Amino acid sequence: QVQLVESGGGLVQAGGSLRLSCRASGVTFSSYVMGWFRQAPGKEREFLAHITGSGGNTNYADSVKGRFTISRDNAKNTVYLQMNSLKPEDTAVYYCRLYSTSSHWGQGTQVTVSS
Repeated sequence: QVQLVESGGGLVQAGGSLRLSCRASGVTFSSYVMGWFRQAPGKEREFLAHITGSGGNTNYADSVKGRFTISRDNAKNTVYLQMNSLKPEDTAVYYCRLYSTSSHWGQGTQVTVSS
């Protein structure tokens, strides 16, 4: 059974940084593309970034390009999202996703950026 557990969220001031982690279990982690999404109150879930199984290719939404970096450590079954220069509009629940024939999501971690 695939399980994804996010951690690393919290409260940070504008301009600060956070690193989110998502640890996967029950799956051959390196075989799958992993992604990060977020959902703010009253808004649809938004794609942020994804990374291929080997970590060799990444893709970012324009809204976070240059500020967020996705990476992975296949030995630890973990994908990361380094978030720098955070803005109040980055406040949301952040989710990781494992791309497969049946999509898998973590439970989410709250990120709150104060102005």
